[in-house]
Amino acid sequence: MAGLAESGSNPDVDLLYDINGLAKEAPHWFDRLIGFVGEYGLLLAMVLLVLWCWWGVRRRGGEGAASSVAALIWAPLAAALAVLVNVPIRGFVARPRPFVDHQGLDVLVAGKTDYSFVSDHATLTMAMAAGLFVAHRTFGLIGLGLALLEGFCRVYMGVHYPTDVVGGFALGTAVALLLSPLAAALLTPLTKAIERSPRAGWLIHARGAGAAKCAVPGARTSSPPEARDLAA
Repeated sequence: MAGLAESGSNPDVDLLYDINGLAKEAPHWFDRLIGFVGEYGLLLAMVLLVLWCWWGVRRRGGEGAASSVAALIWAPLAAALAVLVNVPIRGFVARPRPFVDHQGLDVLVAGKTDYSFVSDHATLTMAMAAGLFVAHRTFGLIGLGLALLEGFCRVYMGVHYPTDVVGGFALGTAVALLLSPLAAALLTPLTKAIERSPRAGWLIHARGAGAAKCAVPGARTSSPPEARDLAA
């Protein structure tokens, strides 16, 4: 992978310059905004999206609520696990940040001294998007859009090659989807136990939306939960 960074004629490097070149032409305030969004904003948006989906699931209740909440719990857990998997990958590949080997990049975030491949931000957002898609298709598609925007921002900011982002997308998706059945088998009994609890049951369904109701439209009713849309 390190060889990709050595030739300016490489498509990976050319695309890096093309995307990062947009930052040179943009107003300073816009670059500062993208720097914040790409570093913190989209990660926060992904967390809020998961919480929004959870709120909708518990408000509607139904027999599939516990399974859906289990899938939503898996989304951030999958992201954390994917980043842990990335630790040895980064050390093995040992690819320097693009601004180390290439001059003229407009780097919007300072202090990046670790290796570049694969992107933690791309891994985190895509793992959460894939995990969210397992629980709820519509929210998962929104999460996918946020993850793609995150990948674009990382290249725009000059801190990652496009292939760093693609690698992060692949890693996050693989961890979230391949381990989803195991996660559902482990987490669904836990959420069902919480659902039966007089004190903690509100985490699974709101008052007046108990499990005796019909299944939540679009929520999975089996383990692992199947991705469908919640009815409005």
